[in-house]
Amino acid sequence: MMDKENNLVNQQTAFNLRRLLLVGVGLIGGSLALDLKRAGKVAEVVGIDVDAENLTRAIERRVIDRGSIEINADSVGDADMVIIATPVNTLPHICSQLAPYVNEKTIISDVGSTKQLALQAFAQQLPQFYSRCVAAHPIAGSDRHGALSAQFGLFAHKKCIICEHEQQDADALNQVVQMWQTVQATVYRLDAVRHDEIFAAVSHLPHMLAYAYVHQLATCADAKELLSFAGSGFRDFSRIAASYPQIWTDICLANRADLIKLLSQQQNELAILQGYLQEGDAVALNEFFETAHRLRVNWS
Repeated sequence: MMDKENNLVNQQTAFNLRRLLLVGVGLIGGSLALDLKRAGKVAEVVGIDVDAENLTRAIERRVIDRGSIEINADSVGDADMVIIATPVNTLPHICSQLAPYVNEKTIISDVGSTKQLALQAFAQQLPQFYSRCVAAHPIAGSDRHGALSAQFGLFAHKKCIICEHEQQDADALNQVVQMWQTVQATVYRLDAVRHDEIFAAVSHLPHMLAYAYVHQLATCADAKELLSFAGSGFRDFSRIAASYPQIWTDICLANRADLIKLLSQQQNELAILQGYLQEGDAVALNEFFETAHRLRVNWS
């Protein structure tokens, strides 16, 4: 059931999977598999990843039960659900590879942070299964990647966004909702366009700004000396610049229209700050800082 007022998705019926196929065995997909296994909600997890060594680590840690470097009839088998947990730009190619092997009962979902691209890939590459495709985005993560980064409890008390489409099958939707609630995520509904606007502002732009700041230091002739004096402020602000570059390159390009607007706005903010400094305007500068301070302190 979906609460129209606050977008909260609440589904409490039973959920069990016989076989889960995980395409991309990293932090998000691996953590999801670990929690579902611990909850006794999945009998078998099959992992597909282009990195054979990563699959070996995943099997050793019991994140998955068996693995393959290829999408084929054997690896897909008769999976009840497919979770695509790879960089967002790979979705069209992966969906086209899955098309010959999934069936009308298979549920296909993803975990990417750009939902218009996901729905477009589902519609174009899996048109006959589109109703069973569910676009999802768990709001959890870190700067780590690969099977060794998988952890229990990653999604507990975190939000997960579901973006329905015009042909959405109710059973497939409910199964995905129940899966995320099983790992203790709180599920919400958003329109895909609005989702991408929101996460451009609160996730994608912060990563770009962190990368830009650290890039500025990285290209300084005295970068080594500067970093030798860096402390907790640098650590806090720059942490997300340690995120895997290729993943964020793909995300930023996929959501570039929204980000271009936000970057223009941020350039205006920096120009305002520069003007206050040039004028030595302590009152205006303090007011600027106070506005930001109040929002951050009141955020929870």
